[in-house]
Amino acid sequence: MSRRILFVVLLSATLAVACDRAGADAPASPADAVVINVTTAAVVEEPIQRFIRVSGTLTAQEDAEVAAEVAGRVMATPVERGSRVSANDILVRLAAAEGEAQAIEAQANAAQIEARLGIANGAPFAVESVPEVASARASVQLARSEFERARTLHAQQLLSQAEFDQRSAQTESAERQYDMARNTAAQQYQSLLAARARVMLAQKALSDTAVRAPFAGVVGERFVSAGDYVTRGTKVATVMRVDPLRVELTVPAQFVSVVAAGRAVRFEVDAYPGETFVGQVRFVSPSVAAATRALTLEAIVPNGDNRLKPGFFATAQIEQATMLPGLLVPVAAVRTVSGTARVFVVNGDRVEERVVMVGQAVGERVEVTSGVKAGERVVASGVERVVDGVRVVVR
Repeated sequence: MSRRILFVVLLSATLAVACDRAGADAPASPADAVVINVTTAAVVEEPIQRFIRVSGTLTAQEDAEVAAEVAGRVMATPVERGSRVSANDILVRLAAAEGEAQAIEAQANAAQIEARLGIANGAPFAVESVPEVASARASVQLARSEFERARTLHAQQLLSQAEFDQRSAQTESAERQYDMARNTAAQQYQSLLAARARVMLAQKALSDTAVRAPFAGVVGERFVSAGDYVTRGTKVATVMRVDPLRVELTVPAQFVSVVAAGRAVRFEVDAYPGETFVGQVRFVSPSVAAATRALTLEAIVPNGDNRLKPGFFATAQIEQATMLPGLLVPVAAVRTVSGTARVFVVNGDRVEERVVMVGQAVGERVEVTSGVKAGERVVASGVERVVDGVRVVVR
């Protein structure tokens, strides 16, 4: 029995020594057992073109509600909603018979006064050319000539005083008739100007029977149909200019100092996911809205292919006027899991996992706002194979 006990004790001791040796020869952790080949990149501090993220709405460059300027019955509507029109294209045509008659009457009245004043073929007004004035001037000249002869005869006592006084009165009367003729001609000329103005008004009224597009664009709505009667001021259609479009954006007040006219605007719309459109800031509001403490600015975006529509909601990035420094790493160096971004900083022959905050993308690099320092080196390739504390060999 004692021999059996001794054998069991010796066997247990032997097994314990073997296990201790095996434990001493085994690696301390999986990280010590694996060496991974990686490439690295330095964390670089550079000035970055900054962008402000804002939202806004696309609106037409011009949006006009076109109204009738004269009353009348609608005779024709050459356009429909969505029709593309050029400037001065006819949108609605009204009955023109009454306007034509008024224009003819006004022209006849003006022509009658022109004939009375001796104006023909658009010649300028000359008061001395008016027939009544020319006749009165001739009478004055004759009276003055006879008065001079009478004066000579009276001085020689060859003409009685009564006859001399008669010649003098006749000369004075002729001069007054001449002045009256000139004044009458001037009054008639003012009447002619008024008649010509009535001609212009009549011609405009006739022209206004054709309601025209104020600019090139697209018809948004047409509110009347043939047979409708419209009065002056009745809206007949809307016309929008959609190339280029305006993007109206609202910017928080703290960014007032970093936005300026001429800066680039990049934006996206829900209708074209993943596609970026580019515009340029044209207008910055001179004041901040008291209710929202925000600034309104307007950008212009080309729309030659007519893909963008007024009313689209836009998510935009506005280029700031100044560049500020930031820390940049390659996009491939950042691993994001469950919304948390991480990088692996090389420290000797091992890596250290760090949680970071990511800023804006700059080409193939991304800004890191916290978690690393300038000059540190991060794993740039093989990020998916490394873990915190693993040994690495930099290629």
